[in-house]
Amino acid sequence: MNAQQAKILIGLALIGGSASACAGSFEAETDAASPVALRIQTLVDANREYPRWESFPRAANETPASAEVAARVQGLTGAGASLLSEADRIEWTLGDPAALANEITARVDAQQISPVTAETQAEVEAFAEQTRRRAEAPPPIDRTPAPSGDGPR
Repeated sequence: MNAQQAKILIGLALIGGSASACAGSFEAETDAASPVALRIQTLVDANREYPRWESFPRAANETPASAEVAARVQGLTGAGASLLSEADRIEWTLGDPAALANEITARVDAQQISPVTAETQAEVEAFAEQTRRRAEAPPPIDRTPAPSGDGPR
């Protein structure tokens, strides 16, 4: 456990050291003898702090007025009431649930069933019992040592 922690710390130290070495190699160096050196340094100094939070536009405050909220609530209430009245005008054909269940049962009973589904409960139970018998473990092996004169068992 301690060796693993030591490896992790050494790895982090190596990564940190290489990152600082790389950062130093990316520092901008301007040749002072260059004719554009002064212009480049002026642009770099002017934009060193960019972007500032002040440079970004402020988010619009879109809190609706209470009158607008009230109007929206009234609109939703009216839409809900009209939907409820539409639902009341629908002629529901389901009727009595018991009668519907009897009708469905009669339609199912009228259909021919396949021979496989026509197996009786006794046939299903016999198959289950046969499967249980096949799943029984064999008797245990006698592991008592044989008498010395008899030989292997």
